[in-house]
Amino acid sequence: MNEKLNLNISEELKNKIKKIKILITDMDGIHTDGSYYVGDMGEFKRFHASDGAAIVTARYADLPIAIISGRKSGSTTRRCKELSIPKSLVYQGYINKMEPYKEILKKFNVSDENVAYVGDDLIDEPVMLKAGVSFSVPNARFEIRNIADFVTVTKGGDGAVKEIIELILKVQNRFDLALNNLRNHYSQKTK
Repeated sequence: MNEKLNLNISEELKNKIKKIKILITDMDGIHTDGSYYVGDMGEFKRFHASDGAAIVTARYADLPIAIISGRKSGSTTRRCKELSIPKSLVYQGYINKMEPYKEILKKFNVSDENVAYVGDDLIDEPVMLKAGVSFSVPNARFEIRNIADFVTVTKGGDGAVKEIIELILKVQNRFDLALNNLRNHYSQKTK
């Protein structure tokens, strides 16, 4: 994984990122490498710990995270619960992702320009074309990488969500504040 975040992006993209108030992501292929394992004991997915830590950091910067997944999955439900992503912001089983996208905009009273969306497959395309900023991963379909405003260095499932959250927070000058809020929270818990 690339530890150095590339802030060498265009001024146009920086200006678009500064308007972001919520991050919406697909699940499979973004938080995971797109694989899932099915056996007698059910379904298993592999998640990256640094993505989870970044989602916690986003919470301390007041950057809400929502999930829109084309598949229903117990693994997704469990992961979102572990990360304290509210059930009301987790949409599963939506091949047409525009319906939950519009619902999320209403919940937060924001417009398209205030939304960043991360996708990797064709069902993500309509939302990516509407969102203020669209992100993708290098292991996404070519057509999706081609329409993304930014393609991460890091592959889906290997810390791409972390890369995106840190990029947004750093461009918005909220990263250090989020880290300080996080540190203060945990230092108070240990006293």
